[in-house]
Amino acid sequence: MKRELPDEAATVALGRQLAPLLMPGMVVWLDGDLGAGKTTLVRALLRALGYAGPVKSPTYTLVEVYVVSSIYWYHFDFYRFSDPEEFADAGLDEYFRDDAVCLVEWPEKAAGFVPPADLALHLRFPAHDACAGRIVELLARSERGLKCLTALANPACQGED
Repeated sequence: MKRELPDEAATVALGRQLAPLLMPGMVVWLDGDLGAGKTTLVRALLRALGYAGPVKSPTYTLVEVYVVSSIYWYHFDFYRFSDPEEFADAGLDEYFRDDAVCLVEWPEKAAGFVPPADLALHLRFPAHDACAGRIVELLARSERGLKCLTALANPACQGED
């Protein structure tokens, strides 16, 4: 599934739509160049869930933790990794639990260590015009991810099993 995100408001709208579809135990990979909107999307997800505190990029802290309605939301950023083994060295595997949603920026920097995605989002600038907003490609990588994308594509089906 591809969507055009012509401006920040469109990215925020996507975050609002995705927020209620993500369930504990899911891993979401957020891939894209610097400035493509990964943290903006995470902020929109959390705001849609009612989180009112600051939401910042975890580039230097590696992980930011948010608790919303007794669900842990972990926002990772592996941009600064120079070796995938840094994931294991930092003990980050303990965050990937059944009671948490893990949002992972730059997952390729922890290749072989970061758990596989249920849902992968690739944010990019259009090749023809970097000022024309962004394009997001959403890929289901598991049954849970497929249910999420099906509900996103068919809003009338949200909440049905």
